Amino acid sequence: MTETTSPPAKPGRGLKIALALSLALNLAIAGLVAGAWLSDHGPRSDRRSPSRDLAFGPVTDALSPEDRRALRREFLARAPEFRAARQEARAEFATLLAALRAEPFDPAALSAALAAIQTRNSDRLEIGRTLIETRLLSMDAADRRAFADRLDAALRRRP
Repeated sequence: MTETTSPPAKPGRGLKIALALSLALNLAIAGLVAGAWLSDHGPRSDRRSPSRDLAFGPVTDALSPEDRRALRREFLARAPEFRAARQEARAEFATLLAALRAEPFDPAALSAALAAIQTRNSDRLEIGRTLIETRLLSMDAADRRAFADRLDAALRRRP
C-alpha cells in the first residue's frame, strides 16, 4: 500500500487579511514611537509637525513644548537602549522581509516576526503612556485645566 500525503493547505484569505492588518498595526506603532522621538527636533520644532500626530495624537498636541521636551528626556532616561533598539528593529524587519519572501511560505515565521516587532513596540508605548500619566498626575489644578483646554481644542481641530 502506498501512502499519499496531501500538500500543506494554503493559508486562507482570512489569515492573509489578519496578517496584513497586524503588519499595518505594527508599522503604525513604529511610527508612533518615531514620531514621538522626532516631533520636536530640528528647525521646525516650534511648529505643529505632522509627525506629532503619530505620537499620542491630541494628547501630545495638548502638552506644552516644555512638557514634550521633558517627556522625551524622561523617555530616553528610562530607555537608554533606544538607539540600540533601532538596530534590533532593523533585524526584526529583515526577519519579516525574509519570511515574506520565503519559498515555501511559512505563516508561522511571519507570525513570529510580527510578534517580535509588536512586543518591542508595545514595550516602548507602555513607557510613553506611563510617562504621560505621571506628567499629568504631577500637574497642579491650574495646569491640568489648561491641559484639558488644549486637549479639547486639539480634539475639535481633528476631523
